[in-house]
Amino acid sequence: MSENTGRKMKPAVRMIDLARMAGVSKSTVSRALSDNPLVSKETREQIQALAREHNYRLNVSARNFFLKETLTIAVLIPTANKTDWRILDPFFLELLGNIADALNDEGHELLLAKTSSQSVNWIEDYIKGKRSDGVILIGQGIEHEKINELSKSFAPLVVWGGALAGQKYCTVGSDNIRGGRIATEHLLSLGRRKLAFLGDKRLPEVALRYEGFCQAHAEAGVAHDASREIDIPFTSEAAFDATTALLKSHADLDGIIASSDVIAMSAIRAIKQSGLSVPEDISVVGYDDIMLSSHYNPELTTIRQNCREGGRYLVKRLLQIIAGEKAPSVLLPTELVVRNSCGAKTAS
Repeated sequence: MSENTGRKMKPAVRMIDLARMAGVSKSTVSRALSDNPLVSKETREQIQALAREHNYRLNVSARNFFLKETLTIAVLIPTANKTDWRILDPFFLELLGNIADALNDEGHELLLAKTSSQSVNWIEDYIKGKRSDGVILIGQGIEHEKINELSKSFAPLVVWGGALAGQKYCTVGSDNIRGGRIATEHLLSLGRRKLAFLGDKRLPEVALRYEGFCQAHAEAGVAHDASREIDIPFTSEAAFDATTALLKSHADLDGIIASSDVIAMSAIRAIKQSGLSVPEDISVVGYDDIMLSSHYNPELTTIRQNCREGGRYLVKRLLQIIAGEKAPSVLLPTELVVRNSCGAKTAS
């Protein structure tokens, strides 16, 4: 008869227990125990030390099964200043909804974070906290070079934004040069010659739209006046005030190319309050084709970005990177949608 000592066996430590001890996710524990470089050296060493202390051994088959389960993907939205919260822009809300749908289709979870910081240091801090398995960054802001540096040490990162020279990270975005060019070509074809450009050209996407604006003028042999090119953020109030001031200083203004539909709608409001009409006096073209644009008065001529495909590709490319695959950048086509605000024949 065996002797009964009366002592209870300690329960085996599980991966979820190590995750709680380290304050990280299960997927981070799994990767740390596999010595995956996606996890920082400090975090790997901490988790590996905990595993040794508690005699935990990684079950490779269980790990492979686990990695097929839910990943947590963070969607981060940097802003240029404290008043410019671009998540309130309907286009970004639509894009965010499509990202959420695409993640849900893949069985993964979404975390949303926003900052008004002037740098991407907060993104690095967020990543070091290991609260997610990958990051989708909405917009480059004015931090392209810092994002380039960040991508060297953190691979699972995809950015919605403009394709830029020397870019080391994966982007998904629209053909902004073409968008700016076809919007401008359309107004020039209607005989409009005194065109304004509204948007913050520090931002890569807007700068590319402005490049298309300039290309269209050059190809048509029409000069454009820099005093009609106004740098403004993506806010309704700034667009209204800028347009009101522009109308006072440029009585000959006959067309506006806006870098977003929100800016275009605010410009139309300012034009009307100044006693002028759209499109009879001034034609207006927006950018994005948000759902409200076809219901505005007048219905807004705009450049359509395919945010459904944008959301799908952002998720697809990020999952490719997490799986260790190559993920080339994606340039989505843009399309001119002609409605009443430009003065041409309405097309649905």
